[in-house]
Amino acid sequence: MSAHYQVTGATAVAISASIESGIRTEALPPGAALPPVRVLAAELGVSPATVARAYQELRHRGLLATAGRHGTKVRPRPPVAARRSALRPGALPGARDLSQGEPDPRLLPPLGPHLAALAADTGPPVGYSHAGVLPELAAVARARLAADGVPAGELTLTGGALDGIERLLGAHLRPGDAVAVEDPGWANLLDLIAALGLRPIGVPLDDEGPLVAGVAAALAAGARALVVTSRAQNPTGAAVSAARAKELRALLAGRRDLLLIEDDHAAELARVPLHPLAGATVSWAFLRSVSKPFGPDLRLAVLVGDETTVARVAGRARVGAGWVSTVLQRLVLGLWRDPAVTELVRRAAASYEQRREGLLAALAEHGLTAYGRSGINIWLPVADETSAITTLRDAGWSVSPGALYRIAAPPALRITVSPLTTADLVPLAVALTRAANPTPPEGFTT
Repeated sequence: MSAHYQVTGATAVAISASIESGIRTEALPPGAALPPVRVLAAELGVSPATVARAYQELRHRGLLATAGRHGTKVRPRPPVAARRSALRPGALPGARDLSQGEPDPRLLPPLGPHLAALAADTGPPVGYSHAGVLPELAAVARARLAADGVPAGELTLTGGALDGIERLLGAHLRPGDAVAVEDPGWANLLDLIAALGLRPIGVPLDDEGPLVAGVAAALAAGARALVVTSRAQNPTGAAVSAARAKELRALLAGRRDLLLIEDDHAAELARVPLHPLAGATVSWAFLRSVSKPFGPDLRLAVLVGDETTVARVAGRARVGAGWVSTVLQRLVLGLWRDPAVTELVRRAAASYEQRREGLLAALAEHGLTAYGRSGINIWLPVADETSAITTLRDAGWSVSPGALYRIAAPPALRITVSPLTTADLVPLAVALTRAANPTPPEGFTT
């Protein structure tokens, strides 16, 4: 625990409030270790049960995580706004930052022309009673999904993929329920599951998606929901293959006790075919976001699924945010309909593929096996993440530690290829090779 912060309180409520205050002010920064239950209980003069209840409440809210023998720590991204978060330093000066997982802004379609066209034809203001999913956007979205084999009868919109997943889990599950997720998997999803008070069950995966045996084990362990990334899986780049989809559909066929959620966040940027699982279970949903191909600031995702599931999400939205802005819907519709934008997205996908495969090939020449079948990231197994990241930092590269994405998977690094140029590939591969295979220090000599 931070030497500058002292937890206070005589009740479980007061102790948890004190710890939350420390997290909010960043006196307890992400990753900070908290004292063992008995140690803090002795310091505060309360029973160990009181401290245990405080820790449990904060774990259920996603602020703390139990790290086995390493004790209890503040989660990497706890769901509480930190007052000093804007003061956090970024990458070291001069370092190349490959840790963000964002698309290359140079390859995003320019929004200016479409915003200007939208301003020239705004039409009458939209009121509360007439807002919702625009019929013309729904028609185009259904056609785009149908072209990929996704049934799209019932449809609604959410404010991005993660917003859609949160609404789906909230509508079907209750705190304490188990969710099967890919391991390694999307860090934001792991944080969301913790914040909702749900239990993650890790499912191992390979280049072709979640392993069937892993999904079967998660179902046997009581998973109430399964989240699968269709392609461009974050962080590994995995994509569900036709063979794997067939096996998974057979395993999941007709299940009434499981919510199946598919996330196709990369959509048009994924240069591999889509093999959807949609409809394999009674309750299912398929999400496709526009953020990766068209711009992270476009917070819109299309959600299709069975009638009950879509109705729950749409109904919950009506008593909350209400609807996704029709101005945003019209902007996205204009982008979808523009052949020039379609060509830009196609070229961006090809560029990411060239960089990703180029880095994988350069690493292979140095004897390193990394993974990245699709998308903008590659996953490089290493023996020690801390040592590797430190070595890379000293060489002028910043990457993301695999610990952010892992439940039980072995150590690795996530490298985002979108900031790279062709000239970067060889020197980066050399730096990664040194980081993955550090030279041991010389021993004592006589």
